[in-house]
Amino acid sequence: MAESPPNVRLSLANTPENVVLVREMLSGIAQAIDLDGSDLNDARIAVTEACNNVVLHAYEGEEGPLEVEVYLTPRTLSVLVRDHGVGIPGEPESPELDAGGLGLHVIQTLAHGVEFSDGGDGGTEVWMEFAAANAGSLALPPEGRPGVPTLALPGAPTTTICIGPIGLARTILPRLVIALAARAHFSTDRISDAQMLADALVAHAHGAVSGDKLSIDVVIEPRDLELHISPLHVGRAQQLIGESELDGLGRVIEKLTDRHEVVAAGSHETLTLGLSDPR
Repeated sequence: MAESPPNVRLSLANTPENVVLVREMLSGIAQAIDLDGSDLNDARIAVTEACNNVVLHAYEGEEGPLEVEVYLTPRTLSVLVRDHGVGIPGEPESPELDAGGLGLHVIQTLAHGVEFSDGGDGGTEVWMEFAAANAGSLALPPEGRPGVPTLALPGAPTTTICIGPIGLARTILPRLVIALAARAHFSTDRISDAQMLADALVAHAHGAVSGDKLSIDVVIEPRDLELHISPLHVGRAQQLIGESELDGLGRVIEKLTDRHEVVAAGSHETLTLGLSDPR
């Protein structure tokens, strides 16, 4: 298992709709590294099975955290799926588990390498490796590996997306924002607005983000989507708003969001963007 921080990290609730986010994230990575379609299919099926295990079994019918991490190393795409639930009851190879529909046999068949382990504070970690000839081209340099702060947001449950290098966000973030906007029951036109907003963010974020990782905390409510973008250099959040032009559309952030706010967070800033669709 990798010792360095992941290229992509999703912190989610173990709900079926969040498995869709994981699949969209993998499709975005595949586009970025030119992953072969059959290899992408194998990875999506295996990772989906691991995530479904967390949805169905990890918390005995209750809601709990699902964490997915992706590591790009030379010629390898590795994915870690983690929960903090009841753990695997026995050896992964035991026939009882396959009979129970946990899909471990599918994971072992499709992944080039698999490791099952207990989490440090309970739960289960499933580590899967897949061949990916171009994965190393997006590996983070050592200086691009600082920890990324996440926000403690009150109220609604939060989805956290962390991506690095920032260039990788170009193929991932718009896919995730589309899926999140659809979950918030946005209209087709408003989903298109959310996609354009994500496109504008990733097009202009590189100079604004402190370090080489982009972190976005997402709060979803019916007809409302809120994005908390960090860590930004002091003074660059407002500049990002002003520079967010896309395909001659003008300042996309100002035009498409219903609200935006810049909040100081220690030595960095967080930019909060809100989209609503009251119809």
